[in-house]
Amino acid sequence: MRIIIKEHPVIESHPDNALEDLRLDKPFPELKEHFQSYDLDHMEKRDHSHTPWIVIIAKYLAQWYNETNGRVPKTYKEKEEFRDLIRQGILKNESGSPEDEENFEEAIKNVNTALNTTQIPSSIEDIFNDDRCINITKQTPSFWILARALKEFVAKEGQGNLPVRGTIPDMIADSSKYIKLQNVYREKAKKDAAAVGNHAAKLLQSIGRAPESISEKELKLLCSNSAFLRVVRCRSLAEEYGLDTVNRDEIISSMDSPDNEIVLYLMLRAVDRFHKQHGRYPGVSNYQVEEDIGKLKSCLAGFLQEYGLSVMVKDDYVHEFCRYGAAEPHTIAAFLGGAAAQEVIKIITKQFVIFNNTYIYSGMSQTSATFQL
Repeated sequence: MRIIIKEHPVIESHPDNALEDLRLDKPFPELKEHFQSYDLDHMEKRDHSHTPWIVIIAKYLAQWYNETNGRVPKTYKEKEEFRDLIRQGILKNESGSPEDEENFEEAIKNVNTALNTTQIPSSIEDIFNDDRCINITKQTPSFWILARALKEFVAKEGQGNLPVRGTIPDMIADSSKYIKLQNVYREKAKKDAAAVGNHAAKLLQSIGRAPESISEKELKLLCSNSAFLRVVRCRSLAEEYGLDTVNRDEIISSMDSPDNEIVLYLMLRAVDRFHKQHGRYPGVSNYQVEEDIGKLKSCLAGFLQEYGLSVMVKDDYVHEFCRYGAAEPHTIAAFLGGAAAQEVIKIITKQFVIFNNTYIYSGMSQTSATFQL
C-alpha cells in the first residue's frame, strides 16, 4: 500500500504514552504561588491525606533542591532517595506507624512522570525551522501561520517553552483542591493560547488576511497539542521510480535480512516489468508457471541492475510469485482494504499520523513494515 500526499499536517496526532505537561521542573509564577499556599507540616489529617500528588512532589522537590544546590533527581539512586524523602512525609499514628495516605503513595509512584524535563521535542523544532514556517505568505495555510505564531510565542512569552497544555491527570484529592489546581493549569493554558493568538493576528495582518480567518477553536486545538504536531511529506512516484532519486539506502539496508518485507516490494516491481514485457502476469496459467520462472528471474535481475541495487533475492520468492499467479486471496484483500480505510480516515480527519510512505504486509510470515521509498 502506498500513500502519495505532498504535505499532510497533523494537529491531533494522539501519540501513545504522551507525557503529562506538569512543569514541575519549570513552574510558572501562578503555579509556584499555588504550591506555596500549602503547608504540609501544619495540616489537619484529612487535608494532608487529600492533597494532590502534584503538590506533594512540588513541595518535596523544593526541599530536595535546598539540600542538593538545585540539582534535579536524575539517576535511579537519586530518584529512590527522593521517593524516600516523600515517604518520610507520611503522617505517623500514635504508635509511630505510617498512616495509610494513598495520595503520598500516588506521589511516590509518579516520581518519574513528575520529573520529566520540560523541553521542546525535536519534531517541533523541525517544524519551526521549516521553510513553510519561516516564509509566510498570503497563500500560507493556517497550520503554518499558527506554527509560526507558536514559534514566536516560544521565543518571547514562553521563554523557551511551548504553551501549557492545561490538563492534569486524575488523582486522589478532595474536589476543592483538585479543581483549584486544575484551574491554575487551565488559566495558564488560556493565557498562553491568547498570546499565541496575538502573534497569529499580527502575522495575518502582515500578509493582508483577516485575523478571524483562523478561528479560536483552531488556535486552542493547536496550543493544547503543540507538543504533538506532525508534518508528513511523502515522496512522489516519480521520485520513487527515478533512477537518480530512488531511495537505494532504504532498500539495501532493509535487505540485511533476506526475508525482510522489502523483498516483496522488489518482487512486485519485477512483476510490473514482466507485465510490461509480456502483457500478462507471471503464472496466470498453470502450463506457464515453469517457463515464467526464468522470465521473472530475468526481469528481477534487470530491475536490480538498472537501479543499482546490489542485493540478493532468494529463488524461492521468484517461484512463489509465479506459482500464485497474481491471485488475490480474500483474507489478504480484506486486511489491506481495512488498513487502507484506516489511513484514509486519518487523512480526512487529520487525526493520528499516517505512515510514510509504503506499507507492506507479508501473508506468509504475518508481519508488516513501513518504508520510505
